[in-house]
Amino acid sequence: MELIKPEVKQRIQELRQLLQQASYAYYVLDSPIMEDAVYDQLYRELQNLETQYPELVTPDSPTQRVGEKPATQFTSVRHNIPLYSLENAFNIDELQAWDQRWRRQVPPQTAAEYVCELKIDGNALALTYENGVLTRGATRGDGVVGEDITQNVRTIRSIPLRLNLAGLKNFERVEVRGEAFLPLDVFKQINEERQKAGESLFANPRNAAAGTLRQLDSRIVAQRRLDFFAYTLQIPGMDDASIASSQWEALALLQKMGFRVNPNQRLCASLAEVAEYYQHWDTERLNLPYMTDGVVVKINSFKLQEQLGFTQKFPRWAIALKYAAEEAPTRVENIAVNVGRTGALTPLAEMRPVQLAGTTVSRATLHNADRIAQLDIRIGDTVIVRKAGEIIPEVVRVLKELRPPDTEPFVMPSHCPVCGQPVVREMGEAVTRCVNTSCAAILKGAIEHWVSRDALDIRGIGEKLVHQLVDKELVHSVADLYDLTSDKLCGLERMGKKSAEKIVDAIAQSKNQPWSRVLYGLGIRHVGNVTAQLLTEKFSSVEQLAEASSAKIEGVYGIGAEIADSIYQWFRISANQTLIQRLQAAGLQFATTEDTTAIGNGDNQKLAGKTFVITGTLPTLKRDEAKSLIQKAGGKVTDSVSKKTDYLVVGEDAGSKLAKAEALGITQLSEAQLLELLHEFA
Repeated sequence: MELIKPEVKQRIQELRQLLQQASYAYYVLDSPIMEDAVYDQLYRELQNLETQYPELVTPDSPTQRVGEKPATQFTSVRHNIPLYSLENAFNIDELQAWDQRWRRQVPPQTAAEYVCELKIDGNALALTYENGVLTRGATRGDGVVGEDITQNVRTIRSIPLRLNLAGLKNFERVEVRGEAFLPLDVFKQINEERQKAGESLFANPRNAAAGTLRQLDSRIVAQRRLDFFAYTLQIPGMDDASIASSQWEALALLQKMGFRVNPNQRLCASLAEVAEYYQHWDTERLNLPYMTDGVVVKINSFKLQEQLGFTQKFPRWAIALKYAAEEAPTRVENIAVNVGRTGALTPLAEMRPVQLAGTTVSRATLHNADRIAQLDIRIGDTVIVRKAGEIIPEVVRVLKELRPPDTEPFVMPSHCPVCGQPVVREMGEAVTRCVNTSCAAILKGAIEHWVSRDALDIRGIGEKLVHQLVDKELVHSVADLYDLTSDKLCGLERMGKKSAEKIVDAIAQSKNQPWSRVLYGLGIRHVGNVTAQLLTEKFSSVEQLAEASSAKIEGVYGIGAEIADSIYQWFRISANQTLIQRLQAAGLQFATTEDTTAIGNGDNQKLAGKTFVITGTLPTLKRDEAKSLIQKAGGKVTDSVSKKTDYLVVGEDAGSKLAKAEALGITQLSEAQLLELLHEFA
């Protein structure tokens, strides 16, 4: 093999460094340091050298931003750190209410600064760097699981492929969150090109960015010229104040590492300064080259953030202060009342259709009796509606001067509109509820939740079929689903034998869903899929959770007192205990211990103490499946190769981990060898 001259290696390194510096200056600092022609010349020189010496190509090289072949599909990946949503506020009063809420969680007179950042109207990305090199880019997804779009993320020039870690130590793994977006001029150009080509136009820059990120061909993504602002930094050891003790310091560190950070950030000493910032950008945002729909307000201190923690869905230490949405007048033709799976009665305004933010709106939630009283809304009223957060239609106010003379105040029903049983409104609650567990509306909602994608994911059972199952009295609880047969289903409308058999098979397959999904599917109030995952990591079986005190449940990171009490009380109800017993008898998974017939079962821990790393795409197994098999056998799976790694499982298109493993002399396994190893210990 021909030896590569040291001067060639040195020149390649120089070219990469020059091109990375030029990209940073151009895309991040907006201050070019070289002419385009010079950049192109250096790029071609690097490209030629890497073509001549392919063994010197590295993942962080500027030439590796665009993949040569389209991806066949995106794989699901679990986020190392969940991406929580933000609570919304729509005016300064709601911002002050948020401020009062978090202050009740800490000692009186606690001092706080606030960091204000523009809320970019784009798509959240989760980036992972190992030893300074970008190894994964993923979509937000549901906050727990997203899609691996690393090949597309590499095309975004304002995302560094290698971090500038000069002077920084112990940064083996870095997690960065930010927003990918389309600048307005690029969005306009894309739509003009699509119009010329006779293609449908994108509705807005956010949709265009989302569609771009999910392109299987990264060359198309590169042409769209997405941009990126980083806003969150997570590093093991972030509690070390020498790294960063606040959001303000973290933003500065992100910029030092090579990220583009929104320049319009502001450190505010008081809520009054936050309000001033918000009001300033309410008009100035119209002059920005990108879309923004509000301001994100974060408590600056990381120590205070940690002290406040999270609710089921949101961090308590941050809020999105949204700008006023588009509004339109319309007429209320009826007020209906829906009953949800928790028994909550929700009044709904049925209105004359009106165009709002690009869609036709004919219904808007009225939330509860308090909201109806506050609005004094009546059938026949002319109202102003808007889209809260540009998504959910809501009634803002009633134009009482246009009210017809014969209207009457709306009164919430005293009995459930579905089952006819009396409804209750508990002290201190705004919601009116039906408490009849046999109510058809509650049952339908419970089953729809149970079969949903994030719960038991039972394909083929939709809303119409659920309604038939309940109306025909084939099911009286979710446990009855597991007693259904194809013969019973064949008697339903538009249900043939093959379709019935597929549904019965899908129901049977749901028995393999993990304990976390089962817990979420039970529909306990305040328990979302993220909360369910947190709980099942702490309580490995339903028995452990059922026996836990409210205080012990609250001790789980991210679980508040209200959620803990809801869970504790749920397990005290005899009907729920019976439901669990029936589901256990049907074969559902109520523990994290694995099926003893699987490869590497939970009782066999002969891989205990062995550390695995997986790289590349395996022939038949998804990465999560391979990880699960290793863990069942007692092994540990990590994301980065080190001296402590025992095995590297290698698939197609293996990355930099392979080179590092070879340098360290770590044993490599193919998928077939991994399965053989697992069978040895089964």
